[in-house]
Amino acid sequence: MKTPDNQKFGFVAVIGEPNAGKSTLINQIIGEKISIVSPKAQTTRTRVLGIAIEGDAQIVFVDTPGIFEADKKNNLERAIVSSAWEGVADSEIILLLVDASKKIGASTQIILDRLLADSSKKAVLILNKIDKIKRELLLDKASKLNEAYNFEATFMLSALKGNGVSDLLSYLVKEMPQEKWHFPVDQMTDMPMRLAAAEVTREKLFKMLHQELPYHLTVETEKWESLEDDSIKIDQVIFIDREAHKKIILGKGGSMIKKIGSQSRAELEKIMDCRVHLKLFVKVQSDWMSDEERYTLWGLDPNA
Repeated sequence: MKTPDNQKFGFVAVIGEPNAGKSTLINQIIGEKISIVSPKAQTTRTRVLGIAIEGDAQIVFVDTPGIFEADKKNNLERAIVSSAWEGVADSEIILLLVDASKKIGASTQIILDRLLADSSKKAVLILNKIDKIKRELLLDKASKLNEAYNFEATFMLSALKGNGVSDLLSYLVKEMPQEKWHFPVDQMTDMPMRLAAAEVTREKLFKMLHQELPYHLTVETEKWESLEDDSIKIDQVIFIDREAHKKIILGKGGSMIKKIGSQSRAELEKIMDCRVHLKLFVKVQSDWMSDEERYTLWGLDPNA
């Protein structure tokens, strides 16, 4: 793809409550899966950069972790929320994504209060999941949110189905400043593949285990080896903080971890366009949430 002479470039932060559809929207725009998507809340832990090219603009979307009222005693929760606001500070435009099908939650009010305290950024309201709410209720919700904050623009869309996304992109292209592109035309994210591969497996764990396992687990890529036949050998470790959770992940006769590994392997092969040999291991480490090196790996601040 030839880069245009008149280039535009900018960062766009996507913020909102957990499960509002931020990752789904960015994946829809980029056209590839770059961020973990799950029906569970708080699945995005780090700021993922998704890079889109639209016309003469290269737009970098910052998929922030869902903003919520963090437990002051929980290092991971504090670090996640802090990471989200760092993504906002580095961006030209803020997209506040709201799940239109639900009541306006306390976390959205926290975001609005923070935006009111610092109105130097352009903020755009995005009402998502519009196919799940009646039109009159949708318009009423849009009106109330615009009364609470003076948004630059309001868009109503379905991130999952892609309806209304093109209108949003056209608006963002117009708003991007004149600046040379920062990334190659074929680059879609800045996330290292080792971390991205671990995120794929973590997503499968969330989807397969449903309500059986709490959020206190993480996945790390321990080994990555390119073989002579152009395939890739990957060893990943699933860290949990309780011995009792190990049986849940393994399943009867190892059936559950085999399913998780099979689904993760299939997606990784699709992403990397090659054969993948994936091995999963489960380790109990009660203090993994206090390990500062692990926070650095995710790009989080353990002292937030």
